Amino acid sequence: MPPLSALSSVQGTTVLAVDDDPDALNLCRLFLEKAGFSVLSAAGSSEALKICKSHSGPIHLLITDLIMPPPDFSFASGDNEFPHVHGHELAIRALRMRKDLHVILMSANIDKDLQGYGIRRGCVPFITKPLEAQALVSLAHDTLKAPPPTVESLQKQHTGEIKGADEWFD
Repeated sequence: MPPLSALSSVQGTTVLAVDDDPDALNLCRLFLEKAGFSVLSAAGSSEALKICKSHSGPIHLLITDLIMPPPDFSFASGDNEFPHVHGHELAIRALRMRKDLHVILMSANIDKDLQGYGIRRGCVPFITKPLEAQALVSLAHDTLKAPPPTVESLQKQHTGEIKGADEWFD
C-alpha cells in the first residue's frame, strides 16, 4: 500500500465523519485531515442529519459508525426531522438529502451483533474499528472513485427484520 502522501490529492473533498465515541471520531478526523481531506464531524446521527441539511458546500463522503444509541432516553415524536438512528439508516436519510454522497460504514461489532440490529454488510464499503490510518484513507480514496450508492441499494442491504425499530427520537 502506498504511503498516505503518495495517494492522489483530495484537496476540496469534504468528509462527514459520524461516531458517538469521541475518541474514535477524533482519530477518524485526524487520519483524514492528515491525508488532506476537509472533515466535518458529528457525535451522532441527529447532528449529522442537521449538517447534511445545513452545510452550504458539497459533502462527498459519509463515514459513519453503525451502532449509535441515542444519548438519552426520550419519547418518540413523529415530527422530528433529525432523529437518532443507527448508521445504516443515517446513510439512507443522508442520501435522500445529498444524492451524490459516497458512504463508508464502520463498526467494532461482528456480523452477528450487527444482525441483531437488522443490519447486514453488503454493497457499501465497510471498515472495522479500531481504525488504521492507511486502511481508512485508502478505503476513502477507493470509495470516492466508485459510483455512490443509491437509496434503493442501501434499503435492499437492510434485512428488514426490525423494520420500524431503528429510530430513536428526541
